[in-house]
Amino acid sequence: MSLYRRPTGNYYKLYAVHLHSARTSRLSWPRNYSSQHGDDPRLKDLGKQIYDEYASVREHYATPKHPIVLAHGLLGFAELKIGGGWLPAIQYWRGITDALRANGVEVITATVPPAGSIEHRAEKLARGIAEVAHGKSVNIIAHSMGGLDARYMISHLQPKYVDVRSLVTVASPHRGSAFADYLFEEIGKERLPKVYKFAESIGMETGAFEQLTRQYMTEVFNPRTPDDSSVRYFSYGAMMDRPPLFSPFRLSHKVITDMEGPNDGLVSVTSSKWGSYKGTLVGVSHLDLINWTNRLRWTLRKWTGQGPTFNAIAFYLDIADMLANEDL
Repeated sequence: MSLYRRPTGNYYKLYAVHLHSARTSRLSWPRNYSSQHGDDPRLKDLGKQIYDEYASVREHYATPKHPIVLAHGLLGFAELKIGGGWLPAIQYWRGITDALRANGVEVITATVPPAGSIEHRAEKLARGIAEVAHGKSVNIIAHSMGGLDARYMISHLQPKYVDVRSLVTVASPHRGSAFADYLFEEIGKERLPKVYKFAESIGMETGAFEQLTRQYMTEVFNPRTPDDSSVRYFSYGAMMDRPPLFSPFRLSHKVITDMEGPNDGLVSVTSSKWGSYKGTLVGVSHLDLINWTNRLRWTLRKWTGQGPTFNAIAFYLDIADMLANEDL
């Protein structure tokens, strides 16, 4: 077992406040999904419901023997530098990479085209791993669309110098997203070429979008992408109550709730399941999962005597601990 040493710095001082609050004021999230959903039978498919297991960082976490590759989702990046280097770089995995490394984990942060097709993103993922891992076996932890890239790479590309031992997907849309369906219906076939043309004019690839529909994932991708028997597959999902009025997930959450059931604002619990399902994180949004937590929300909760119920750093350290216990 390894001792997790909390890194220093203003960011972690701020997080320490959150951790202290979580310890002194335990979870107030209801033990059953909000009454606004009534007796929705889809709630029976949540698997293990995870409430406050990751509210704070433990003292000890085991370190897996293989490096961990962090694979980002749609429109993601490993590190985004702005202001010509005068401003601090924005990290997709906010604080997560540093925390894993502080616990002795060798971490590889992959970078793939933000909105490229699964095939293109998978090729870049394979190349990025091969360049850094130098033939070492790896475990992949993938958020959102990153899980689809990894599955395609493992099953179809089978890169010569990449040996994947396990894939952990976090809120990956394995069966597509009803919100992707909704957007295509709203845009319409007539306007879609213009939208794509504009996106391409600003340097954005567009191959990803249609591949995230439920029809494509269930009728094309999944049947053609069987699991590799030599790889261990694990997954997590998340769900939240209807977001407040000005939340970016307000509309998408409602659309997905109506069509698929409980979700994190972009991906449903049903769609997140793949391989060994480890459970559903309750009260957690799609961005909370990568530590892009709404600080105002946590501040308001603190004022009402409620500490944070989810700490993304604790979550990923626990995934690493799980991989170590699986001898991976």
